[in-house]
Amino acid sequence: MTTADVLIKQLPGSEDLPLPRYMTPHAAGMDLYAAVPEDIILAPGERALVPAGIAIALPEGSEAQIRPRSGLAAAHGLTLLNAPGTIDSDYRGEIKIILANLGQKPFTIRRGERIAQMIIAPVVTARLRAVDDLPETGRGSGGFGHTGR
Repeated sequence: MTTADVLIKQLPGSEDLPLPRYMTPHAAGMDLYAAVPEDIILAPGERALVPAGIAIALPEGSEAQIRPRSGLAAAHGLTLLNAPGTIDSDYRGEIKIILANLGQKPFTIRRGERIAQMIIAPVVTARLRAVDDLPETGRGSGGFGHTGR
């Protein structure tokens, strides 16, 4: 397991909320908390931009991936519209989560509720090289179910 120093700033009005943290010793993601001033009721089919009350400074060459929490997805149909969301290493604004209710019932987002998880990951910067032909492979251009069900 690799470690990296990530600077974190708790934004004004969110001092009562926990900082993101790993919930088990081998967890890949840290839980993020809803920094909403009051409950948000998310009806089926609706979405909301939910503040996390924090800003971070990542090391150059890394990103933060914001992902849904599996328990909320399985139990309530709550997910993220841009999963995984990407926080670039040069972004210094508040982290916000685009929550969507794909479930059958309204879901109430309460202050301090764990709403997403954040994973810190390395980034590879690509150098694109224009070519006339690509190397052949056994798969070729087959995709979207070409191997069967």
